[in-house]
Amino acid sequence: MATKIIKKYQETILNSINEGVFTVDINWQITSFNRAAEKITQVQKSDAIGRPCCEVFRASICENDCALKRTLATGKPTFNISASIVTKSGQQIPIRLSTALLKERDGTLAGGVETFQDLTQIEQLRKELESRYTFEDIIGRSQAMMNLFKIMPQIAESDSTVLILGASGTGKELFAQAIHNLSYRTNKPFVAVNCAALPDTLLESELFGYKKGAFTDAKKDKPGRFALAQGGSILLDEIGDISSAMQVRLLRVLQEKQIEPLGSVQPIKIDVRVISSTNQDLEDLVREKKFREDLFYRIQVVQLKLPDLQQRRMDIPILIDHMIAKFNKLKDKNIVGVSGEVMQCMMAHDFPGNVRELENIVEHAFVLCQSGLIETHHLPSELCVDSAMINGEFTDTKSLKSMEKAMIHEALHRRKGNRKQAAKDLGIDYSTLYRKIKGLEIETPPTDGRSNKK
Repeated sequence: MATKIIKKYQETILNSINEGVFTVDINWQITSFNRAAEKITQVQKSDAIGRPCCEVFRASICENDCALKRTLATGKPTFNISASIVTKSGQQIPIRLSTALLKERDGTLAGGVETFQDLTQIEQLRKELESRYTFEDIIGRSQAMMNLFKIMPQIAESDSTVLILGASGTGKELFAQAIHNLSYRTNKPFVAVNCAALPDTLLESELFGYKKGAFTDAKKDKPGRFALAQGGSILLDEIGDISSAMQVRLLRVLQEKQIEPLGSVQPIKIDVRVISSTNQDLEDLVREKKFREDLFYRIQVVQLKLPDLQQRRMDIPILIDHMIAKFNKLKDKNIVGVSGEVMQCMMAHDFPGNVRELENIVEHAFVLCQSGLIETHHLPSELCVDSAMINGEFTDTKSLKSMEKAMIHEALHRRKGNRKQAAKDLGIDYSTLYRKIKGLEIETPPTDGRSNKK
């Protein structure tokens, strides 16, 4: 009698929760199936009981990497495995599941239990957020990035030359591709050339091409990158590294809208939009007479300055989510996300390599993490040690509040007390920064960053 009452209570509890739950015996036959499991799989309990779980619970991991099978084989539970199931009606549902052993009172193995959560709504929200904060393939929700997103369509429509400035790893080529994709030239070629990777002689033939017989090894005509980009766009990446002689040739191309392949006596008319990018300060190079002033003004009718990742820290979580989804597909894994400690390390790190460095860190973690959450031991060994030290002092990496305080303190001192500039670096509104300074009781520098007044 008591056993029946206990069993009734257990069934009531299981039917009251939102997660699907089912149990199997040692022969893999389903022994219990709660109401949420019925709803998610669209299979009735009466049709599930007594059948092999793989026939009822048709998950993407059933054949090759069954989590429940792994638990029964190793005795170790699994947590937060991402997968998908096919319902009775054929609909694919994203889920997150966990497994554990079931044992008799005497400790002998009785079977296993699996709990699973329908992630359909969460996945829809994720997609909505991603579409809201994605511009072409560029991810960002910080104010600095949203400001760039606003002006990109107008820049794309203008057909003027564009100069994209930004440190290495900030995504200059992605922005150039986005400008091309949004323009009327989108159905024509987009051609990118790394000007720093080639010496002058090779760069000249690469850009403008050559005619058969122009030099000893010229066995046939070769079209240059400008000719290949005809009707479309060309990206001259790292344009600050080209020589003075190449600057003269490039200026002539921009002025006359025509190129002369090596060995040719007949110029070729071109219709190509020129987009340039560099991680150097071209205005400094102009002052130092290392870059032609007339060329500088030709290539920068419109200028885009991309922020460093440390200036848009609020984009880090959404970038990590995007990269995890990308690597899950590429590497056929089921990484759910990162732990709180990992996120704190990432938020505290300076990222001198910007988005490219972040992507390398996530890929490194994917090599070491097989499933579930990325933990600190999956990261490069030096990352969290370096991230724990801000402005020369160790912070409590377990406290998000202390880390936020240290980041604001560092930004204010870097900008000599100029709150507007500090807020811009942090990717937050000035009013938000003001509230945080008061709420976190942050001591501000004695100067305001605009003058030497105390």
